[in-house]
Amino acid sequence: MNILFILTDDQGAWALNCAGTKSLRTPNIDSLAQTGTRFDNFFCASPVCSPARASILTGRMPSAHGIHDWLRSGNLDRDLIVNNGPSNTNDVFANEDKPIQYLRGQVCYTDLLAEKGYNCALSGKWHLGDSVNPQHGFNRWYTIGRGGCNYNNPDMVENGKVKYEKGSYVTDLITDRALVFLDEMAGNKKPFYLSVHYTAPHSPWEADQHPSGLIAEYDKSDFLDVPYAPPHPWSVETAGAAMSRHDRLRGYFAAITAMDAGVGRLLKALDDKGLREDTLVIFTSDNGMNMGHHGIWGKGNGTFPQNMYDTSVKVPFIASYPSMIPGAKVCSEMVSAYDIFPTMIDLLNLDKSACTGLPGKSFLPLLTGNRAQGNVALGGVSQDCVSQSGDERDVIIFDEYGPVRMIRTPYWKYVHRYPYGPNELYDLKNDPGEEKNLAADKTHSALIREMRNRMENWFLRYSDPRVDGTREEVTGYGQLCSAGVYAQKPVKYFPGK
Repeated sequence: MNILFILTDDQGAWALNCAGTKSLRTPNIDSLAQTGTRFDNFFCASPVCSPARASILTGRMPSAHGIHDWLRSGNLDRDLIVNNGPSNTNDVFANEDKPIQYLRGQVCYTDLLAEKGYNCALSGKWHLGDSVNPQHGFNRWYTIGRGGCNYNNPDMVENGKVKYEKGSYVTDLITDRALVFLDEMAGNKKPFYLSVHYTAPHSPWEADQHPSGLIAEYDKSDFLDVPYAPPHPWSVETAGAAMSRHDRLRGYFAAITAMDAGVGRLLKALDDKGLREDTLVIFTSDNGMNMGHHGIWGKGNGTFPQNMYDTSVKVPFIASYPSMIPGAKVCSEMVSAYDIFPTMIDLLNLDKSACTGLPGKSFLPLLTGNRAQGNVALGGVSQDCVSQSGDERDVIIFDEYGPVRMIRTPYWKYVHRYPYGPNELYDLKNDPGEEKNLAADKTHSALIREMRNRMENWFLRYSDPRVDGTREEVTGYGQLCSAGVYAQKPVKYFPGK
């Protein structure tokens, strides 16, 4: 089995035509959903990019892998960039110092794939430290220098060097290089794992950053199917703050439709090479996104203190493998990104011991539609990596962003902010829009105690006290160094973005 793993950046679960946003054109992703299963209750592990991406790869929460915020530094060697890299580096690379491999010494499922003989390639955003050197099983590597870049004339990393790709659109560059990698690996007898990590639809959203035809197309839209609320009292200034609602949504939608075209090219290449039937295609995003929802323009750090609204923590997830996964199916059971690692273990019969101590559960039976399948038919896994079994699983979702943690059941959500609050409780059955905070309602005191106790016990079990997020100064403005050593640094986070 080959794997094509497509990861987008800041795409909310709502931001697909097939998810109900009819003013957004995503024909290729919608077609992919028709050939597989789409999850409409899939949650990221942290509502910001770097921690969420690390949790996908490691199966661990931020308080176990130690990445708590988007990585503002540790991506590049500033001395090498200034001396040998692109010009005009002072502002763009101002926060870079020396590269840090933030996941060094930790096991990613791509490490296990490489050990099993997979060719592993990355085309697109990495943002987990040291963008120049391939890591964790990848033997082909084409990425961006930092965590973000302009769509036009982006700074890209290739063969250990950073250069500006003048006259190029980053979404097309990522697709083009992925297709080159696909050509190389398709001719090899080894199975392949191809990660295609688009920067879309992350900002910038200005008209000059995206194809003029798509900007013109969405310029005519009124975006009535995107909720809008007055500014949230905790909202912070984010990218595009000087733009109108219409122009921000126009750019966001244009970025998604351009990315959708890239997805179409990838799927066509699989078909043309006769690989589609033997390739698992996964489409998902790192974290959710508010585009005016709740009066917020951003994800978890679109407010301070950070938020845990469903629009921030829910992401699209589609899996297509026609010989195993039923087509045109929508699964509404709650699943988390920390479940991806054990699912890969389950699906590909990788080293089961790697699941020891992980919080996630394999959701392979939800993918195959065979709830009775479990792990027995797949050879069994460790006790810490057992498959879900429908209603027998006590479905609870956990999220964290530094000192902000969330526990969510199908009908209730509790958000706790260490050390002083404010905290939130939402009755999701009667208030799915999370508009009425019930945390101060004494009639729910027992429920809050129960949910908080359960959350704290869970994090106590699955966190590493050396990098526990509740002990770090995580503000949403970026991480500058490895967790657990912040006390040695006089400056931990820069204000502003």
